[in-house]
Amino acid sequence: MQRSGPRLNSRGLGVWLFLLALLAGGPLRAADAGDDYVADTQVWRAARVAEVDGPDGWLGLAGLYWLREGENLLGSGPAAALRLPHPDLEPVTGSFVLSGGVVSFKALGRVPVTRDGHEVRGTVLASDASGEPTVLAIGTLRIHVIERGGRFGVRVRETATSRRPAFAGLDYFALDPTWIVEARFERYDPPRTVPIVNVLGMDVPMRSPGALVFNWGGSEWRLDALLEKDDSQTLFVMFSDGTSGRTTYGGGRFLSVPLPEQGRVRVDFNRAYNPPCAFTDFATCPLPPPQNRLSLPITAGERRYGKSGH
Repeated sequence: MQRSGPRLNSRGLGVWLFLLALLAGGPLRAADAGDDYVADTQVWRAARVAEVDGPDGWLGLAGLYWLREGENLLGSGPAAALRLPHPDLEPVTGSFVLSGGVVSFKALGRVPVTRDGHEVRGTVLASDASGEPTVLAIGTLRIHVIERGGRFGVRVRETATSRRPAFAGLDYFALDPTWIVEARFERYDPPRTVPIVNVLGMDVPMRSPGALVFNWGGSEWRLDALLEKDDSQTLFVMFSDGTSGRTTYGGGRFLSVPLPEQGRVRVDFNRAYNPPCAFTDFATCPLPPPQNRLSLPITAGERRYGKSGH
């Protein structure tokens, strides 16, 4: 599951928010929305910039390689199945071995490979499905294993900002308080299992505890809400709308909303945001299920990323 960028830890967050607020983009209308709401939204938008272009942002991804059972060579040369031309990699730097759902790594070159600051020649790797994947460092590269729909892949991140794509900034519709709606929560009893397909065509079922039902333009609209984990403190919504592929990202947008209280949920479409796939080809974003593809143009939240072709 991949909904947004890594969250910053408390260290350095204040500095990031202060510096990045200037890059958050999009007009804010204090007269319409109220000063507190505008300030909160500006902080939220600055955090979004950090998710995209921060130290662990999506623009830092440099590669994604799916593993085959057995040995998978990593390096810059033609013999490497996981081939990445990079000055910190030798023609054959190491090998990822997938065996029975377990991934291990062997260093095969002279370039130091470290884990938690200590050099390793061989180690078993935990994937991101564990919550805390094992991260290998090779020069400015950071490498870890991801697991999607029973498949294992290797994701590579570039920490040197000079080698990353230039950040084009985030663009937003004008902040519009009318797009803050109070939805009725229609609970599913029992919760439904919703098949979610990602951009790679993988089918990953998710649990839906209910639907958000709201009125707009004289019509009733509904969106299935999802739980990413059993103990999630928010509901996750994926949707596309009448702006998708035009002024917003064609693959839809994401939204996080609070859990229902007394059968009601406050839905702020001003905080609809682009999935990671809007910024990089090395993400595995889920797509909105058919029932969450609305014809209603939702002219709020993030617009299409400037360098995205879709």
